[in-house]
Amino acid sequence: MASKGRVVICMLRNDLRYHDNEVLAWANKNGNCLLPVYCFDPRHYSGTYKFGFPKTGAHRLKFLLESVKDLRSTLKSHGSGLVVRNGKPEVVIPELIQKLGSESVYAVAFHEEVTQEEIDVELAVEKQCTGKVIQKIWGHTLFHRDDLPFSYKQLPDVYTQFRKRVEGSSTVRKCIQMPDQLNPLPDGIEEGEIPSMQQLSVEEIAADSRTAFPFSGGETSALERVCNFLWETDAVATYKETRNGMIGAEYSTKFSSWLAHGSISPRFIYYEIKRYEQERVANNSTYWVIFELLWRDYFRYVALKYGNRLFYLSGIQGKQVPWKQDQALFRAWKEGRTGVPYVDANMRELAATGFMSNRGRQNVASFLTKDLKLDWRLGAEWFESMLIDHDVCSNYGNWLYSAGLGNDPREDRKFNMIKQGLDYDPEGDYVRLWVPELQNVSGGNVHTVWTMSNNALAKLGISLGETYPNPITVAPEWSRHYGKSGGASARGGEGGRGRGGYSGGGQSHGHSGRKESAGQKRGMDFYFKGS
Repeated sequence: MASKGRVVICMLRNDLRYHDNEVLAWANKNGNCLLPVYCFDPRHYSGTYKFGFPKTGAHRLKFLLESVKDLRSTLKSHGSGLVVRNGKPEVVIPELIQKLGSESVYAVAFHEEVTQEEIDVELAVEKQCTGKVIQKIWGHTLFHRDDLPFSYKQLPDVYTQFRKRVEGSSTVRKCIQMPDQLNPLPDGIEEGEIPSMQQLSVEEIAADSRTAFPFSGGETSALERVCNFLWETDAVATYKETRNGMIGAEYSTKFSSWLAHGSISPRFIYYEIKRYEQERVANNSTYWVIFELLWRDYFRYVALKYGNRLFYLSGIQGKQVPWKQDQALFRAWKEGRTGVPYVDANMRELAATGFMSNRGRQNVASFLTKDLKLDWRLGAEWFESMLIDHDVCSNYGNWLYSAGLGNDPREDRKFNMIKQGLDYDPEGDYVRLWVPELQNVSGGNVHTVWTMSNNALAKLGISLGETYPNPITVAPEWSRHYGKSGGASARGGEGGRGRGGYSGGGQSHGHSGRKESAGQKRGMDFYFKGS
């Protein structure tokens, strides 16, 4: 501990890591004492903006608490520590300055955010810290804002145009070299206890053994996952073929939750992929991880360009759509009681684990907006509440995309729930895992139980409307797939490989000979994602 010195306060938020952390590196270089601070902001534990769902649900909070605990341990191992407080940063940080003595504090440093609530915090901190250096650092994206081949105001409104221009003329900056030893905490400051979930008024949910995301929060587990997915199992080499899986931990990277909390740097992932490509193999799968990190970048820049329009009912396109807010329909959707087994299985997985696959997210979003025609913000705010890997830019950007109000030049995209179920869960194993009422229904028939005869259902112990709901809606296009077997290898017709039931065929957009179908263009594993 140091009794005196030039103190730099680091306001940590969604950057809970030591590696490639420019805020910590800058603070360590520009001060004699380092004061990393994490605030459990009460605004994060209130309600979502429009519909009042719990803003930070139990699954994400558990992961966050693990992440904060892990970061404290890591910072201690490097000679520093982590001050934790319950309160608003614009209140907590001035209190710390006062306790230290204003003359001892040189600067407050933090990573910039791009959405209004977070920007408001930054402005409030700056206002309350008059006379101090305020060091704002851009640090959440793969490609730095200053390295884009255009200003964010000229950001292309179509992802493929963004990707081509960035890949063609920008480079990814090297990771920040972190010191082995950090400057110490100043004397006279208690680190504080990390609160429990109960202290934050969030009720714990028991772990579910069926989860596809059995991982803990924090930088340590994030780095272990990258090592495992690349170097220990070579799973990255087949990622493009497996990423649309539904069951288990290994079908996709699962990086998204650590990225959302800043426990891992996208640049670190990028350079590990590049090293893997040099030492083992470079193929479409290794590229696809980078492709989806670029989607994550894109949505952050979309938020920077459009600001609060990201949250408007009319979206960034300003379209007027007569959305419904039927609460009975919404409850059926969120509780997994729609009577459409593929939808219900995904929504129950989300409720039980805080996670859902890439494929599932696309489908349940399409079902809510296109089949039920419900206000897309209901879905976006429910995801905000429930998902471990919630990232505000990616979440709202993806929901606008699904609702036809975002960054998509195509009109009337819609998933066919039955075709999607048959393509990606052809034997019904995923549905039976999460909808045990239907466990006696064999094969792909589980996706269309309402088409079975009453006698057949009775023999299986199923009574529609009693043991399992009748479907709350039936889209006319579903009937084309009744009685058919599924399987992704037999897909055709409606949409490309990545988007399944979306209308329209594939389009070729070359990247070193690679093709993106109408579906693959989406690249949602890094956030509408089941990464």
